[in-house]
Amino acid sequence: MPHLVILYTGNLDAVCDMTALCRALADVMLLQRDESAKPVFPPGGVRVLAYPAPHHAVADGGAAGAAAGLGRDYGFVYLNLRMGRGRSAAVHAGVGRALEACAKDFFAPLLAARPVGVTLQIDEGPEVFDAKNSSLHPLFANRKRED
Repeated sequence: MPHLVILYTGNLDAVCDMTALCRALADVMLLQRDESAKPVFPPGGVRVLAYPAPHHAVADGGAAGAAAGLGRDYGFVYLNLRMGRGRSAAVHAGVGRALEACAKDFFAPLLAARPVGVTLQIDEGPEVFDAKNSSLHPLFANRKRED
């Protein structure tokens, strides 16, 4: 963990490179530091996954967009970062601001061209069960970060 899951209306696939967004958000996550300048997230734990919703209904179905001359093809993107407990409120806010800035930059041209909603939420939770099996973490165990 951390896992950033992106759910979005499938109509955005024609106008957005979601793989590029995933990489950009993962890179932002890897750059985050806590109050002691230590990485907030372990490199082997960062995951960003995007899932299109082929079936969706957004707002009024396009009536207001059409009336405003913006078209009926609304879009929506929901980004949810789930992280384990133990990080400070300052770290939560810093990570949130950094991810929001990345998403705003990525979606700026789209937001200027059509009606689209973008929501980012961060959840931290008390897991009731947490099992991990990974061959990714050992790749980073003995590697020095160059920062």
